[in-house]
Amino acid sequence: MEKNNKKVLVVDDDKGIGEMLQMLLEMNGYEVFVSEKPEETEENIIAHNIDLVLLDMLISGVNGTDVCARLRRDETTKHVNILMMSALHDAGKKCKAAGANDFIAKPFEMEELLEKIESSR
Repeated sequence: MEKNNKKVLVVDDDKGIGEMLQMLLEMNGYEVFVSEKPEETEENIIAHNIDLVLLDMLISGVNGTDVCARLRRDETTKHVNILMMSALHDAGKKCKAAGANDFIAKPFEMEELLEKIESSR
């Protein structure tokens, strides 16, 4: 399969979701890093030269919108595309208000997720 060289960081405290996303995205040519620790998001972006962060809205008691807003304020991470995800009703507006480039509601279809990742280039 053609490598597209896009590096994706999945930040989700559900290990099963993280592993599933990693497998599916790697099958589609992405290089994927998974983290269950939202507080390490900036370090991971810098360490792995991440292009896109797939960020869950609620992670182990941390609000993903706070993480998103922090990434947007930081000079070294503000350019990174952020795709937030949540099962909460009406979460999309909050995520976009925090600076997310896009939002996807859980549960989502893999095709829809891939389209959103592709369009975030």
